[in-house]
Amino acid sequence: MRIIIITQDEPFYLKNNLKYLLSLFSDKISVVGCVVNDVSPFGKPESFLKKAIKTLKIFGLRFFIYYSIKYIKSKIFNTSLKSFLISKKIKIISLNSSINSKESLDKISSYKPDLLVSILGNQIFKTDLINLAPKGCINLHTALLPKYRGLMPTFWVLKNNEKYTGVSVFFVDKGIDSGPIIVQKKIEIGNLTQQQLIIKTKKIGMEAVAQAVEEILCDSITLIPNPDSEKTYFSFPTRNDVKEFRKQNKSFF
Repeated sequence: MRIIIITQDEPFYLKNNLKYLLSLFSDKISVVGCVVNDVSPFGKPESFLKKAIKTLKIFGLRFFIYYSIKYIKSKIFNTSLKSFLISKKIKIISLNSSINSKESLDKISSYKPDLLVSILGNQIFKTDLINLAPKGCINLHTALLPKYRGLMPTFWVLKNNEKYTGVSVFFVDKGIDSGPIIVQKKIEIGNLTQQQLIIKTKKIGMEAVAQAVEEILCDSITLIPNPDSEKTYFSFPTRNDVKEFRKQNKSFF
């Protein structure tokens, strides 16, 4: 089965997660390309300066310094995502316009994918893209859908003192995190920091993606409902949300 991964150039965790994911795929799975969009942690494209200023304003100086140092170290000492993909002989699919544009759809279609896999996808997928591959398009979300749809679920489950969270791999539809679920895994949060929770859910998420791909390949899917009637949705946190997070004695790292 031919797969195209759709992601963004996230500098902290993604490369190691993709490395782990590739190690889980059987020899019947071939990743024929990877769409790498510019990173957009706030849910929409912004300049590097705007992202930096917004991060400082929302999360405060300590958070900003910590992740700035982490970012600089990743650029100096770590292999970039694109270099990693090249080393694995996975073609980087460069798009010059929206992923939903005809030009982009034609370029993705030229790789003849059987399945699209979105990991940290940061654009809304429209019908033509969702239906481009014969076996559909799946997405990883690091929460137990239908709860915690939207952005940054690791922050919100900690802020809301949830005992459990998890990961969900689902078929993408025209909604936001609203498609039927293929694989879902539950984990206990305990005393994890947000960074520890991100690392844990991303690793388990790769296992869930690999399981979902295998089930799709073998045509052995048992779908789990993802009802809108039970959904909760969260957007990006505000400065006040961060203050409440800290009042709950939660830690980012």
